[in-house]
Amino acid sequence: MAIETPGARPANPRFSSGPCAKPPTFTLNTLADAALGRSHRAAVGKDKLRAAIEETRGILGVPADYKIGIVPASDTGAYEMAMWNLLGARGVEMLAWESFGAGWVTDAVKQLKLDAEVKTAEYGEIVDLGTVDWDKDVCFTWNGTTSGVRVPNGNAIPADREGLTLCDATSAAFAMDLPWDKLDVTTFSWQKVLGGEAAHGMLILSPRAVERLESYTPPWPLPKVFRLTKGGKLIDGIFSGATINTPSMLAVEDYLQCLKWARSVGGLNGLIARANANAKAVADFVELHDWIDFLAHDPETVSNTSVCLKFTDERIADGAAFAKAVAKRLEAEGVALDIGAYRDAPPGLRIWCGGTVETADIEALLPWLDWAFQIEIAAQPAAA
Repeated sequence: MAIETPGARPANPRFSSGPCAKPPTFTLNTLADAALGRSHRAAVGKDKLRAAIEETRGILGVPADYKIGIVPASDTGAYEMAMWNLLGARGVEMLAWESFGAGWVTDAVKQLKLDAEVKTAEYGEIVDLGTVDWDKDVCFTWNGTTSGVRVPNGNAIPADREGLTLCDATSAAFAMDLPWDKLDVTTFSWQKVLGGEAAHGMLILSPRAVERLESYTPPWPLPKVFRLTKGGKLIDGIFSGATINTPSMLAVEDYLQCLKWARSVGGLNGLIARANANAKAVADFVELHDWIDFLAHDPETVSNTSVCLKFTDERIADGAAFAKAVAKRLEAEGVALDIGAYRDAPPGLRIWCGGTVETADIEALLPWLDWAFQIEIAAQPAAA
């Protein structure tokens, strides 16, 4: 039987989980006001960096007494900066349910050599947060970019905890409602939910985290690029636009335009609604097709940004080869770029559903996914 080719195509086939799709209104002309060739320490540079910080605060609803800094090396730099500065003052629990969380475990145990309690869950699951000792410092990812699972809410984190919570929120910020009173350190990068250009990370500190920084000196040496204090006091300039290293003013301008677009679609609530609509379109498709399912086991933990899928058809002989073939076929047709599962994750697909993606493009993609599956399943060797 002939497999019918879908008629419609996504207007934008970019569904990568990072760097992610630019806002729909993006053109290079929107960057014309970038402070190129100017010092980031000049008034124009400082003004743009401060604007990026304060607009981030406004859209995300970050409390006024929290510090927001722009730091080097994307989310990785921001999170490692926090770990190197803050951990070691008390016991540590490391929570991991995907590759990036596992990376933070490696940093804590093998690099910082902390006697940390490590709790892990398989891809598609999260650690039972009810078993966590929140009087220790706790490191975790809010949304597993490579596993498609997220923390559903902050209810498990007690308000009267003694330890600090260090949250990697790089695929959650601007798409999920983060409970700031439960988070002491929050990091993310520009390249994720808002589709900004890479290279820079955001580091958000609660007053409790600042108190730790100013009262604790870690026993290991800190590279200059990681230092957040001087003489026992927070280097406040980092959190008012005086970055540690030279930022790309082109990337800063791009982030400012992303924030402007975010305002135009209703701010945080609008961004969450857009991501939810995209994720629902995928969920509706999954519900109607018995050969595909979410990698996440619990519906409450299914991500609304990095939506990870697995093929469940028993006729598939080699899951990894099959998933790669489907992704390759979709890319060859120009209808979906970069949607293969992360290299360390189980075989499958990963469709970015953050707010910069249009729901109409998700809806146009899904019939192509069915088309590619039907072609590849027909090519499977017959069972002996």
